[in-house]
Amino acid sequence: MSGRGGVDQQKHWDGIVPPECSSNPSILNLDPSLTWVEAQEPLHKGIDGEATIGPGMSFANLVLAKKPGLGVLGLVPCAMGGTKISEWARGTFLYNRMVTRAQAAVRGGGMIRAILWFQGESDAITAEDANNYKQRLEQFIQNVRSDLGSPTLPFIQVGIATGLGPYKDAVRTAQFGVNLPNVKIVDAQGLPIMWDYTHITTQGQVQLGHMLADTYLRNF
Repeated sequence: MSGRGGVDQQKHWDGIVPPECSSNPSILNLDPSLTWVEAQEPLHKGIDGEATIGPGMSFANLVLAKKPGLGVLGLVPCAMGGTKISEWARGTFLYNRMVTRAQAAVRGGGMIRAILWFQGESDAITAEDANNYKQRLEQFIQNVRSDLGSPTLPFIQVGIATGLGPYKDAVRTAQFGVNLPNVKIVDAQGLPIMWDYTHITTQGQVQLGHMLADTYLRNF
């Protein structure tokens, strides 16, 4: 969920960082070298080359505003835009990188509180991928929980609002049909969409981050 907020048709970012996404000394980011640094946009710099504004910073800022007693909050960016759920199967590069980064994040004594997951548009291209999405997503969640030693780790996913193909509704049905404990969903439907009819605008990313934060605080 690295985000493409503020990108024009030449893939240039406008550089605008909304106040909801401002840096905060109590919000850290695990950078590509597995070093904790003060978080700032774009969070996925060096992880996903096209990343700009996503929901991560607005999520973290709202969580800390409502729960200041949490102390320092660490974000561990792992996303890669335009990928299918099959590219996150156990043993793939993306999956292994995510697990490695998550394990590195807790070596200093931290705790993994939740996974935020916004993916699925690329699985809307073919009927096969859409029809297999629910099983693949549930397997992914179970694999991550097992490999991180956290069988009830909260998992908050985003119901996709757009699709790169004709099977968006099938993927959404699969997302809303996941039947595993501690899995919640927020719906991106209705958030403002960019010129490419695929990605959410900067302000939409801010709204999405707040929705994720509210869901996290209400349930976990």
